[in-house]
Amino acid sequence: MDIDVLRSFLAFVETGSYTRAAQQVFRTQSAFSAQMHKLEKELGCALFQKQGRNLLLTEAGLALVKDAKQLVSLHDQTLNGFNTYKDKQSLRLGCPEDYNDKLLPRIIRLLLEEKPKLSIQVFNEPSFLLRQKLDRGELDAAIVTRSPDSLEGYWLTSDEGVWICSADSPCLKQTVLPLALFQADCRYHAAAIDGLQKRGQAFQLMMCANSASAQRAIVRQGLAIGAMGKLSATEDLVVMDNMPPLPSVDIVMLVGAVPHPLLSPERLQGMSDKISL
Repeated sequence: MDIDVLRSFLAFVETGSYTRAAQQVFRTQSAFSAQMHKLEKELGCALFQKQGRNLLLTEAGLALVKDAKQLVSLHDQTLNGFNTYKDKQSLRLGCPEDYNDKLLPRIIRLLLEEKPKLSIQVFNEPSFLLRQKLDRGELDAAIVTRSPDSLEGYWLTSDEGVWICSADSPCLKQTVLPLALFQADCRYHAAAIDGLQKRGQAFQLMMCANSASAQRAIVRQGLAIGAMGKLSATEDLVVMDNMPPLPSVDIVMLVGAVPHPLLSPERLQGMSDKISL
């Protein structure tokens, strides 16, 4: 059944008149009458009967009222539900896992302020893998640690390396310090080892991890001390003093070869001004 015909039928139910119903659905009376004849023919029974000068619903017409309301309501709900997808855009965003807690939510908030219906897919990988995915067209943008002496990307913020341990960590009393670090490609990995060696501090590289959560879990349990970016350190960990200095790094946004409409140079250049860390 044509949904517009059912709307016209319900207009008659509400007004009790062909003339008023036709006006309500913005049709001529002849067009409205044709709709009702079409509906009766489709159902194979009369829906209206005359009683004096009035036109009333037949038993079949009364039975149709409930179903017509349900059908029209379901039709409208379905259309309204699909409005959610109207003009909806997707964005494939890469981000190293160690920036998930503090930086990623701020970036996503700024993106959603620009496009509330944006659908964001986040891929957690180390920076070097995110660059490869961008080159292959598998990402629209990526938050990465900028390579030393490089001017790549749009600057977002800077991070400084810190030494971390658990409160009252038993490993601090050991002559040979157990270390939990990122993999060797991390700038803090080499800087931590180099700094301890220059101090003459004995250490054991107990674990290398490719995720901040794994490193934090080991440090949290007092099994080792660690070196990571301050943005990656959670509040339950202690930032250690009197340790060898660690480098600072720049964090930037890289975009794919095919520009995403939401990532214009003007928006990206202004993004760092809105990030408060």
